[in-house]
Amino acid sequence: MRRLVLLLAFAATLAAPATAFAVDRTVSVEATVEREVPNDTAEVRFTVSKERHGRAAALHIVAVRLRAVIAAAQSSPGVGPGDVSTGSISVRRVERGKRPVYRASESVTVVTHRPENAGELVAAGVAAGATSTRGPSFFVGDREAAYNAALVEALERAKAKAGLLATAAGATLGPAITITESGNVIPVPADAPAVKCSPSSVGKRGAKSSACEASPPVKPGTSTVRATVAATFALE
Repeated sequence: MRRLVLLLAFAATLAAPATAFAVDRTVSVEATVEREVPNDTAEVRFTVSKERHGRAAALHIVAVRLRAVIAAAQSSPGVGPGDVSTGSISVRRVERGKRPVYRASESVTVVTHRPENAGELVAAGVAAGATSTRGPSFFVGDREAAYNAALVEALERAKAKAGLLATAAGATLGPAITITESGNVIPVPADAPAVKCSPSSVGKRGAKSSACEASPPVKPGTSTVRATVAATFALE
């Protein structure tokens, strides 16, 4: 009886590696998808700065002009109720000869969902009283949706690659055991440079002019969406 038990134990030991090998048959693959997605959103920042001999006077004129800039931005096509936000307000003393003056400034950031009209937005803001602008910067509004679409495509490519390897190995592709993902959405700079203008130059007869009196040309460009999937599938 003792000899029979030992033989059975020995047989079980020999069979264990073969069983484990059958269960652990897998194939691991990786696939990357990179696509260009049109930028559908633009952001422009306006600043209003003024100097006066009194703090209150400087702050008052900045407030009046910034309200005009905000009104012009909100009436622009593609700008919604939640697409305008103001920045910090500053008032500081500036030495101008014997009598100091005070410089007040405040900024406002505007998002437009019609990036092709960003030049018109810049011109409208400057005409309303903005003393400087920064932008536009272009990007994909729904980054998550763009990335998820690329991610699903990357998984499909990984599964197709795993199926080819399984067939070549004389096996059938089973379910996915592990899946890991990585990637990002990278804005690609447009061909046109960022628009910068300030209504500070003085033309004939003392009239102020601006480089943004006419709408500057803009090109929204594209963003690069990259998604990588590494997956391990069972082999049957």
